[in-house]
Amino acid sequence: MNMRNLKIVILLIASFTHWAAGAGAACPEWPPERMSAEINTLKQQLDKWSVAYHQQGISLIADDVYDQLQEKLALWQSCHRLPDNYGNTLIPGNGTFRHPVAHTGLKKLKNEAALANWMVGRKSLWVQPKVDGVAVTLVYQDGKLIQLLSRGNGLKGQNWTDKAPFITAIPQYIATAPPWLTLQGELFLQMGDHLQASSGGVNARAAVAGALMRKSPAALLPQLGIFIWAWPDGPSSMVEKGELLQAMGFPLTAKYSKPIASSRDVAHFRHHWFHTALPFVTDGVVIRQAAEPAGRNWQAVPGYWAVAWKYPAQQQITEIKDIHFTIGRTGRVTVVLLVSPVKIDDKWIRRVNVGSVSRWRQWDITSGDQIIIALAGHGIPRLESVVWRVSQRQEFTPPAGDQFHQLSCFRLISPECEPQLLSRLIWLSGPKGLDIQSISSGYWRDLIHHGLINDLVGWLSLTRDQIAGVPGIGTARAENIYQQFQSTRQKPFSQWLQALGFAQGIVVNSPWRLLQQRSIAEWGLIPGIGPVRAKQITRFLHHPEVQAMADFLSHQNIAGFQHEE
Repeated sequence: MNMRNLKIVILLIASFTHWAAGAGAACPEWPPERMSAEINTLKQQLDKWSVAYHQQGISLIADDVYDQLQEKLALWQSCHRLPDNYGNTLIPGNGTFRHPVAHTGLKKLKNEAALANWMVGRKSLWVQPKVDGVAVTLVYQDGKLIQLLSRGNGLKGQNWTDKAPFITAIPQYIATAPPWLTLQGELFLQMGDHLQASSGGVNARAAVAGALMRKSPAALLPQLGIFIWAWPDGPSSMVEKGELLQAMGFPLTAKYSKPIASSRDVAHFRHHWFHTALPFVTDGVVIRQAAEPAGRNWQAVPGYWAVAWKYPAQQQITEIKDIHFTIGRTGRVTVVLLVSPVKIDDKWIRRVNVGSVSRWRQWDITSGDQIIIALAGHGIPRLESVVWRVSQRQEFTPPAGDQFHQLSCFRLISPECEPQLLSRLIWLSGPKGLDIQSISSGYWRDLIHHGLINDLVGWLSLTRDQIAGVPGIGTARAENIYQQFQSTRQKPFSQWLQALGFAQGIVVNSPWRLLQQRSIAEWGLIPGIGPVRAKQITRFLHHPEVQAMADFLSHQNIAGFQHEE
């Protein structure tokens, strides 16, 4: 394949990827008045966060979450046919000192395909770690540092020159500097072997910003480092630029600038720096072309000669599409959010368990709200926060809390009982119950829906033909399920008790009729069983539905349940 065809293929891949990503993002079905109001409110909130970030160095919201909300705003604007001005709006600020050369910012690319598209036709490309700190301008005149300015709104910033003598990483005088030297870089908190993949951002940027904004010199200033990422009107060669910066006292640029020829090269360094100990916190990589326009042409908007590719988001924004209420085998009602699919650490998330009904009410969430989710231990999705609430609140009514409990729904006495009965059946066939290998929750549900099961133990009397009559099971599968059901007849009495819901962790050596004869006081004498648990056990053993199951199992000749002859 020649180079021209390769470029065409790369462009097609990137275009398809962009289309596929956009295809999953649908416009909200809102009337124009509501769409306009939501757009304006979200834009105002994003502007507040942006000002706090650029003027005060404070991240009121995580960068990746902010970026996702910007994308959400752009989508809504396109739905409303409004122009997307993201990256082209000047940030309001209170900086009064003008930068000799504007800070341009970086366009953030979503994936490697977008990067490959950007790289087409560009030469002499380099990759650097995207250091997570506070952006500044350094100005030297005749070798002497005369200004240290905050980024501000990109055109004007605050004067931090009085802090510079306390930052040992910034040379106060450079003998080899040209008569007029402007550098742009990142002040960062120097770290000892920081692993971004495991440690994250550790709030380093906020610490740097706080130290710089204090009126008196902070003790943290000597611990700051500087990474120079731009030398406007400097050497055109990145190698020469790095060597000269190193000679002037800025060694990190040369050390962490790597030439690249493909998006795969960038992906390699991105992965390497994410999992390698570094002296600073990072949040991605920056890809630059050596050729840059003259400094006088730089504007406070993302430039065309450099882009960022951030690390995989550790948390994602998603929209609540629906809310379901599930009932466990003990009657506990759990709230599950159905969300727009998002990917975190190569795992697609579509459902988020938020716990009890009271917990859900504390969150005050409904369909349409934008939430942040992350992965907790063992990759379990967790609701982190709510970043956006829709103005029109849909009401959801959970099941009545007093209707379901530890002794409810052993039978399908009403349609509302199906979720708890299904949960009981799943437990019964699971590893802590009878350990039935060939039946899943889906098969239990099918047997219930076809009227073959209406209680916790009736399946034991099903025939092969009855099971095979359920659509989707078939003769061979039905035979397997039937044999598994019949094999439970050989399970010990103690295992059957656990499957029915008897208290766990109690050694049982007596048959059913003797267990029922024990008083609450006698149960309470057994080690590990207190008065409360003794009452629960007694209620279970004497509950009419439980007794009915014991009678059925007795007629089925299950050991331990037989009546005394």
